[in-house]
Amino acid sequence: MSEVAVQSADFDVGTEIISLSADDAEAGAVASFVGLVRGGEVAAMTLEHYPGMTEQALAEIVAQAKARWELRGVRVIHRVGRLLPGERIVFVGVATAHRGDAFAACEFIMDYLKTRAPFWKKETTPTGGRWVDAGETDTVAAQRWTSGDKP
Repeated sequence: MSEVAVQSADFDVGTEIISLSADDAEAGAVASFVGLVRGGEVAAMTLEHYPGMTEQALAEIVAQAKARWELRGVRVIHRVGRLLPGERIVFVGVATAHRGDAFAACEFIMDYLKTRAPFWKKETTPTGGRWVDAGETDTVAAQRWTSGDKP
């Protein structure tokens, strides 16, 4: 199984979590994050990407996480296409020896996905469509990792 997947199909969170530490007696922690399409005024979200380039960017984010923490398992799945409120967009999961590293690595990967992964997101609302960029809070969250600290 590849560490990175960009796909239109949904994924099974339980299966993904189990696979992170399967047959690894040294894994002591698994942390995961699942992002969902928010509802409210958003009727749908369409995610586009550039095949090949996007997968490479995700692989580079994973490589950066591996350089910071001793990851025993890692999996990033990002969906593309038209998604409705409540549907899963992204899965990030890591297995490590200790919980602190698992939480930090999972958060790092997600912060970098929000700000550095080449996806184009368009929300459909009752007043029309609008393109969505990373928010200021996403940028601030990602910047804290550049100081070299391990929050």
